[in-house]
Amino acid sequence: ENKRGSFSGKLGFVLSAAGASVGLGNIWRFPYLCASYGGGIFLIIYLVLAHTFGYTMIMAETSIGRMSKKSPVGAYSYFSDKKIVKAGGWINAIIPLLIVPYYSVIGGWVIRYLVEYIVNGTEKVTDEAFFGNFISSNSQPEIYFIIFALMTMVVIFIGVENGIEKVSKFMMPILVVLAVIISIYSVTRPGAIEGVKYMFIPNFKNFSFMTVVTAMGQMFYSLSIAMGILITFGSYMKRDVSIEGTTNQVVFFDSLIAIMAALMIIPSVFAFSSSQETTLNAGPSLMFITMPNIFNSMGIGRIIAVLFFSLVLMAALTSSIALAESAVATIDDQLKFGRKKSTVIVGVIIIVLGSLSALGYGALGNVKIIGMQFLDFFDFLTNSVMMPIAAFASCLLVTVVIKRAKVAEEICSEGNQFKGKPLFNFMIKYVCPLFVIVILISSVANAFGWIKM
Repeated sequence: ENKRGSFSGKLGFVLSAAGASVGLGNIWRFPYLCASYGGGIFLIIYLVLAHTFGYTMIMAETSIGRMSKKSPVGAYSYFSDKKIVKAGGWINAIIPLLIVPYYSVIGGWVIRYLVEYIVNGTEKVTDEAFFGNFISSNSQPEIYFIIFALMTMVVIFIGVENGIEKVSKFMMPILVVLAVIISIYSVTRPGAIEGVKYMFIPNFKNFSFMTVVTAMGQMFYSLSIAMGILITFGSYMKRDVSIEGTTNQVVFFDSLIAIMAALMIIPSVFAFSSSQETTLNAGPSLMFITMPNIFNSMGIGRIIAVLFFSLVLMAALTSSIALAESAVATIDDQLKFGRKKSTVIVGVIIIVLGSLSALGYGALGNVKIIGMQFLDFFDFLTNSVMMPIAAFASCLLVTVVIKRAKVAEEICSEGNQFKGKPLFNFMIKYVCPLFVIVILISSVANAFGWIKM
């Protein structure tokens, strides 16, 4: 325990936790979901959920980590030796090992686009066949995936304070500045004000049950809940740092970046696209197919594109680093291999599993699991199945095993305040378990086509 890494203080934890949360979930996923599910009404529902459900789960997982000073498996075992409790820890621990490989593949796509814009400009990227030809190639996706994975593992290899914390302190301010610059440019274009209105003025005609479920799923994904990250980062947190205070800052920062990401994209659609409705419903292809065409129609599109994909790359890296750190910490804690050897082992796992996803649209395109390519399958397995189960396990650990009063004592340690205690107690016992069950059932039903989200 004495050799265990730690953050230097409050700022290190906040920026690292915010970096974990601010990733492709904010910059890529949030804008296209916000666009597809009614703009303003989706945004309101998301913000309410983030400051209630998200607030509660972040504090619960951070407290579990700081109380135990362990990564997920050790943390759950610290509170109980029952097999069913330990299983919850293993689910939390395995999730990052499955997410980082395919997440790194998407990170590689971002690098490919950034390189193309820097070297050749907008001409090739605006061809709609560019993306399809790239991901179906037998070599390029693998090369760029490995580059992204190596960037992640180098930071992990260096350590917690000198690696993760320093990178977060460097990248997060730059990320915010880039987001502000691109957002201002986007919202000041002729016609963009209609996109701003679409984002911030709720149209209740767009409200539906699936809007709530989708916002719940996005909040879950965006705040890095049930990925083992917050438990691991909590184990590095010093006791004089306020868990509630840092949680509020992380939720605020995450929400701010998500809104700015939407401001970068949605007003641009209204300003530069002649078919707003079709473009807004482009879904996951919005970043890699739709946005390049929008950049091409701008006067300084190449510059904006370079800034945009630089921002996306930094956001992807901070989240990837956090996920990989959770996996490395688990192997180090459980097998006592030491940090460097554990990092190498995780790196090998990432390369092996990630290669399946990288080649899943090319050389391995004919190989499918329950009708899904490897990347889609790993995404479904972790986000739709394992993460809701892991969150449910954390709720039970806090309410049944540790008890809410004990967690409250941890949050109030060193004289820290716990102003949201009534909200926390109510949410963690009643609302959060119900929410994660709804997410689990609806996500699985959607994946198999039983309902449409």
